[in-house]
Amino acid sequence: MLFNSLDFFLFFVAVFALQWALPHRPRNLLLLAASYFFYGCWDWRFLALIMISTIVDFYCGKAIADSGEIRRRKMFVGISIAVNLAMLGFFKYANFFIDSANEAISTLGFSPAGWHLEIILPLGISFYTFQTLSYSIDIYRGQVKPARNVLDFALFVAFFPQLVAGPIERAKNLLPQMIKKPIFSLDQFYEGCWLVFWGLFKKVVIADNLAVIVDKAFASPDLTNGELLIAVYAFAFQIYCDFSAYSDIARGIAKMMGYELILNFKLPYFSKNPAEFWRRWHISLSSWLRDYLYIPLGGNRKGKRRTYINLYITMLLGGLWHGAAWTFVIWGLYHGTLLAIHRMMTHIRFPVSAEVLLGRRLWWLVRVVCFFHLVCLGWLIFRSDSFEQLFHLLSLFGEPMEFSARSQLWLWQFIVLCLPLLLMQIAQETSGNLNITLRMSAVPRLVVYVVLALLLISVGNFGDKPFIYFQF
Repeated sequence: MLFNSLDFFLFFVAVFALQWALPHRPRNLLLLAASYFFYGCWDWRFLALIMISTIVDFYCGKAIADSGEIRRRKMFVGISIAVNLAMLGFFKYANFFIDSANEAISTLGFSPAGWHLEIILPLGISFYTFQTLSYSIDIYRGQVKPARNVLDFALFVAFFPQLVAGPIERAKNLLPQMIKKPIFSLDQFYEGCWLVFWGLFKKVVIADNLAVIVDKAFASPDLTNGELLIAVYAFAFQIYCDFSAYSDIARGIAKMMGYELILNFKLPYFSKNPAEFWRRWHISLSSWLRDYLYIPLGGNRKGKRRTYINLYITMLLGGLWHGAAWTFVIWGLYHGTLLAIHRMMTHIRFPVSAEVLLGRRLWWLVRVVCFFHLVCLGWLIFRSDSFEQLFHLLSLFGEPMEFSARSQLWLWQFIVLCLPLLLMQIAQETSGNLNITLRMSAVPRLVVYVVLALLLISVGNFGDKPFIYFQF
């Protein structure tokens, strides 16, 4: 059941109407049942994994909080970590390590057994395991109190708007909202409607139409470097619009029901450097990696060498989180390298700064454009299906640039599709207000709504295409 499907619309209308008519406890029970039904529509067998994670972390959280012995507290947080990582490791990475071992054995001249497990990756497992892990760790650290009602905690884990692709919520934000009954707010409802509308526009108008260009390019055996260049730009905006659309729709649905989910994207392509990018892109994951991996490893507190090692470990695992493939590992290491270089550059003092030579605004623009292209190079690594394809595509840029008729067509399609997004985001960035549309007066706001609605109806690709991050 996709957000951009009629089935989900009917499901949400029914849940929305019923949940506001019920008192608190029956309301939570309804939302939990709806969340399990929503997830079960994908594959009901994997509901057992969510329930296991819920029960283990609920009782481990209580045991951690109620125990006065540090040894017992460590034991229960260890159980929580072990169970969640074991489930994630088996379903997501078992075949990756088996296949990698088989390839390594083959290169040594031996004949491997060729084992391969028939495993289906459970939808959203990377998201809800990280969410429950942070709950147990935060209790151990004394940063949150445990839930005392299993129903409240189960709803925190399985809340359907953000269950499949985030944002990865923290207990300190979402759990208290599950414990008390939300109050209906008309302003919050309007904001939620706008987020859903804007998210659907980014998904079905921009992302799904750009996907046609990207899929054709990466499947083409005779791709030119001009076509590849347009395809990489297209993928950069496809993956951003697709993923941020899911987060916007999830936040919008939650707002309409009285809940506030955390912001997951903050105009990331206006970033001037890699550190800023990861404060703007997939914020819930990057902050999770910072708080539960980078800082516990020592962060920047143990000298320069250890800081760089911690950066690389964090980004390597961040890349592996996205998928069980070596291209994702290289993508993570690539971003680790960008972060390391940026950190080194901050310690260099130049006689005259570029900002003085070029002016503040021009220097900002130069940095944004340059870093955007570094991000695009990373997306080429991310989108490649194998090292062989990656090396082939990279080799195309060593040839004279060739723009075919197809690349010119793709360029015009790219510009037409992304122009509304760019205009909106330039207004948001320059004003410093992500909700600028809701702050407009009636006439400009109506114009924006009408233009986007016409584009949604006329060029929207309503093909029930899944969101990209469902595979992670």
